[in-house]
Amino acid sequence: MAQRERAVPVHRIEFDVDWPPGHAASYLIDCERPTLVDAGMPGADCETRLREALADIDYEPADIENLVLTHPHVDHIGQTNTVLAAADPTVYAPVGVRERFARDANDLAAVVRENATRAGLAGDERERAIDMAVESLERNRDLLPPAAVDVWIEGGETYEVGGTPVEALHTPGHQADHCCFSVALGDERALVAGDMAIEPFRPVTLHTGLDRGVEEAIGMFYGALDRLASLDPDRVYPGHGPVHTDFEHTIERDRRSLDRLLDRTVEALDEPRTAADIADQRTGANDTTYILPETVAALAHLESVDRIEAELDDGVVRYHTR
Repeated sequence: MAQRERAVPVHRIEFDVDWPPGHAASYLIDCERPTLVDAGMPGADCETRLREALADIDYEPADIENLVLTHPHVDHIGQTNTVLAAADPTVYAPVGVRERFARDANDLAAVVRENATRAGLAGDERERAIDMAVESLERNRDLLPPAAVDVWIEGGETYEVGGTPVEALHTPGHQADHCCFSVALGDERALVAGDMAIEPFRPVTLHTGLDRGVEEAIGMFYGALDRLASLDPDRVYPGHGPVHTDFEHTIERDRRSLDRLLDRTVEALDEPRTAADIADQRTGANDTTYILPETVAALAHLESVDRIEAELDDGVVRYHTR
């Protein structure tokens, strides 16, 4: 497909992160009302990075009139307060964040304790999972104060952002509230994709972590891919990896990746195993923090479609083939 000239400049800002591919990207869209999509990592070094990157294109945080957030992960909301302190932007965030951030920390801890136990965690490992969930909630709602959000985004709706109509798609799986944004930038149809349609790899299925809804994550991810597949963008602006034009390939690759995840999970059940057993096997018994929720979700999905069976014993679920 021949690519058309971009009439609206899009400036990419990268922040260093400690996981592949080593960066998280935000985008300053130089439209009628300058719009920043996602806000990078927290911390003084990343604030400096944001200010320097904006200065390179003759902007400063005070010039940002809209701040659009794809999802509430730390590497996408980290400099929200920097922008809020410098400017008075209209802030857009997925509507699910409002309820998620209102969550009672004690209730979250209780649900994670039960789900971690069911997954096969015990002792210090279980306590670490609980502490991480609560700390993440408290940190993220400090980084993105719900009271600062002006517009709560609903998937399937169109919003006027920076003088431009923007279609929002709810695309859960990687994160339960995640939204992608389809927008015409001049003659080009762009997808501002956050952590979906990433060119190098499929994002891990974190969804809700070990909170309520973990069992639905794989089905939600497939549904998100179905919604995205209905689009035909000229260019994708992802939160990791390069800007690219290979949209259809990334969507099909992610679908095949989920298929393989499910098949490999079934193959791992050569004997009854817990989710923690399989996560250990996948990582070589290294840190399973981000693999365990995906494994729990895969097992729950497989059980729901009758590919495997589950047995609950003293609060722990073990899975086996039919």
